Amino acid sequence: MFDLRAIRDDPAAFDRGWARRGLTAKSGEILTLDAERRKVQTRLQQALARRNEASKEIGEAKKSKDEARASVLMEEVARLKADLPALEEEEKAVGAALEALLAGLPNLPADDVPDGTDETGNAEIRRWSEPKKIEPVQDHADLGERLGFMDFRAGAALSGARFTVLSGALARMERALGQFMLDLHTREFGYEEMSVPLLVRDAAVFGVGQLPKFVDDLFQTTSGHWLISTAEVSLTNLVADQILEAESLPIRRTALTPCFRAEAGAAGKDTRGMIRQHQFWKVELVSIATPEHSTAEHERMTEAAETVLKRLELPYRTMLLCAGDMGFSARKTYDLEVWLPGQNAYREISSCSNCGDFQARRMKARFRPRGSEASPEFVHTLNGSGLAVGRALIAVMENYQQPDGSIAVPDVLRPYMGGLEKIAAHG
Repeated sequence: MFDLRAIRDDPAAFDRGWARRGLTAKSGEILTLDAERRKVQTRLQQALARRNEASKEIGEAKKSKDEARASVLMEEVARLKADLPALEEEEKAVGAALEALLAGLPNLPADDVPDGTDETGNAEIRRWSEPKKIEPVQDHADLGERLGFMDFRAGAALSGARFTVLSGALARMERALGQFMLDLHTREFGYEEMSVPLLVRDAAVFGVGQLPKFVDDLFQTTSGHWLISTAEVSLTNLVADQILEAESLPIRRTALTPCFRAEAGAAGKDTRGMIRQHQFWKVELVSIATPEHSTAEHERMTEAAETVLKRLELPYRTMLLCAGDMGFSARKTYDLEVWLPGQNAYREISSCSNCGDFQARRMKARFRPRGSEASPEFVHTLNGSGLAVGRALIAVMENYQQPDGSIAVPDVLRPYMGGLEKIAAHG
């Protein structure tokens, strides 16, 4: 969401920002609705003021026994009372149209975000380690099935496409990856581990910018609750409708949760293996910061996610997303792309985004400046994957595959797997 006063003051700046995201100018439509609402509000206020004034005059007329004037005034009050519901309804309708328009518009990109319409406009910032040559190379789907610990048929029989059943050592490695990531983020980067609801209300999903625009990408229960697509939804909304003290910031929280995504726009994409699932585990990082510290917090969060890949010794590159490839709520995003030998390509495993005050305005999350009598300001919110566990499992499988089809266990995961050094086939 946006500050209407800022749009009134410099509509061209907002149109330029939205144009960088591939949208046509929107300020004209916004300001027209804004002006219309203010006109209705003025008429409503004038009608209310006149009703109150006339009511007083009725009393004065009756005191002076001017029944004729009292009768005229009473008729006027009756007309005003009859007109008020229509004015209130008009104000409500125009306000709802304005709010709906604003709610459907994405955040403006930061000045240092490159221009571009899709992933081809993204800029590589850095890369770590070089991919090893693996001959012959297998992808994770073949590796997992041949080991006997990855069953796509069972997943499809139970739930349909984009579901997988893991067993034995691969199920344990999936669990180990999540535990390793949580331990790293809590012990070395100061994130507080949380256990949060997987089912949330409309307001929580709206608060992070997933409603109303992305309703088709979400799963909703018969109770009206939404299954979270990421723990960002729950973690970020923990500060909704609050005024925080500056001394309490930054707030850093993390959670390991299942995530649920309908993947409505992914028909035909990544249908093989576990790359794109309806249900998967992910460790999420969320920070709540003051505006002056959010840029540094963004770099710190990205470093935390990168450290996971470094400890796992997985080659990756860090990409700065262009304006046209960023998520709806983000003003600046770094994507971490891990090397997958089975695809001979780098694939996204984490997105770390600074959302500025965009989500905070939707959630009404503010803070009181330190030692100041100034009015509360909106916080800045940040979120990142630290990491997507399923894709981390894929990356470990493919990068640590051995010529005999087994998978070496990375050193940092061995304590979480009872000292196991290699995953070999059943029997």
